[in-house]
Amino acid sequence: MQDSSTQFSVLLQGFLTGAVLIIAIGSQNAFLLQQGLLRRFHWQIATLCSVLDTLLICAGVFGLGMLVKQYPQSLKLISLFGVVFLLIYGYKALRSAMNSTTLSPGSRGSTSLKAAVLTTLALSLLNPHVYLDTVLLIGSVGSQFESSLRPWFAVGAVSASFLWFYSLAHAARWLAPFFKKPIAWRILDLSVCLIMWGLALNLMLRFLA
Repeated sequence: MQDSSTQFSVLLQGFLTGAVLIIAIGSQNAFLLQQGLLRRFHWQIATLCSVLDTLLICAGVFGLGMLVKQYPQSLKLISLFGVVFLLIYGYKALRSAMNSTTLSPGSRGSTSLKAAVLTTLALSLLNPHVYLDTVLLIGSVGSQFESSLRPWFAVGAVSASFLWFYSLAHAARWLAPFFKKPIAWRILDLSVCLIMWGLALNLMLRFLA
């Protein structure tokens, strides 16, 4: 049996590995921040993002990541759908930035819980980087530990995900005063547009390659 110090060390490695990959400017984070500023379904989105990460991390750490390696064509198909979705979402953000003169919540983000859930699922599952980073990369690091220590690694990585997404949802509350001016929303909308289109370009290049 391993002592508690070994278990804590593995848990910490899982946390740091998960944090490095999850805490990055991506489509999930941009959407969650946008909804958080609007105070609309942000906790539900944070929960869904964390749960999805949990499932993918566990799949990678406990060996299911091999399926992704065996079927690389599936990632190309996901990339194609992801490119289309990200281009459309980026265009919506650009249109909002160009038309916004006041803070009009109804013109931004998802206005219903169903739409918010579907958008979160699309941004999460139509991005092949999610599978490459969360399943393959975290999974490959976690698989280096013996089987009795892998759950500790997974718990660490999952903890990083929950901490990040809930922190981001909560932090939006403190950023809200800065978004009382239309220029702040324009900057955010343009940033979201650039993030989405940048990811779409990256996916397209990988798809063509």
